[in-house]
Amino acid sequence: MKIAIASGKGGTGKTTLSTNLAALLAEKEQVVLVDLDVEEPNSGLFISGELKHTEKKYKMIPEWDPTHCNLCGICQEVCNFNAVLKMGKNIMVFPELCHGCYACSELCPKNSLPMKEREMGELKAFKKGNLSFVESKLVIGEEQAVPLIKQTIDYVDSNFSEDTIKLYDSPPGTSCPVIEATKHTDFVILITETTPFGFHDLKLAVETIRELGKDFGVVINRYGIGDDSVETYCREEGIPVIGRIPNDRAVAEIYSKGELLYPRLPFIKKELEKIAAHVADIRKELSV
Repeated sequence: MKIAIASGKGGTGKTTLSTNLAALLAEKEQVVLVDLDVEEPNSGLFISGELKHTEKKYKMIPEWDPTHCNLCGICQEVCNFNAVLKMGKNIMVFPELCHGCYACSELCPKNSLPMKEREMGELKAFKKGNLSFVESKLVIGEEQAVPLIKQTIDYVDSNFSEDTIKLYDSPPGTSCPVIEATKHTDFVILITETTPFGFHDLKLAVETIRELGKDFGVVINRYGIGDDSVETYCREEGIPVIGRIPNDRAVAEIYSKGELLYPRLPFIKKELEKIAAHVADIRKELSV
């Protein structure tokens, strides 16, 4: 089963929920937690383990070879991202805009745009008991997260069995990285908070996940502050609220030390067990 933990905005508690839920589930089952927030992964601050694997990740970028180029301009015409431009007697390639679709390279009649590897990030895999942890991080200056997210998911699919529960700590927001992290999952947990910003961005996230046709539920973090606008919205929209994490100073104190919450706070463990039970029900439905 693949579960994405996402939100409409940053700072709502994705990593808190991801790490604690993964560790709780791993007490009984094989679990892999995957940090797909590749621009700034931080699940590793709370999950330790033995380093089992590390590898550089690359994307393919065209490189102009003028030897046989006849400057026909086809490469510019077929590039949907303006990454290849014909400028006078030169073909300019802008790696930051390239999506690695191979169109310019494959359709060049003179084979003047061969694809070359360009490092975009690094993947690391750790293991501790039943819990595996995989994270990827972009190199400084790399602008596109989607290719690295895709390769990280491919690595997990290739190296972990279907019996393993896969938890994706997704990037914040509702843009392309979130789409890539959630589009092949079985269930999405949207975590939010009862603030005006949290409520606004939750609605954007709901629209996005519904557009993808995914089953999802909501977890309310910092429960007890703000008003009941989030719960009212979920009730009116028929969205299940599968967990409520109370607003408590002890949570912030333990989190700030880089420690897991549920081993020390019984009320957190109780809510995580509710979420785990809902996940188990979804898993049963999928196996029928």
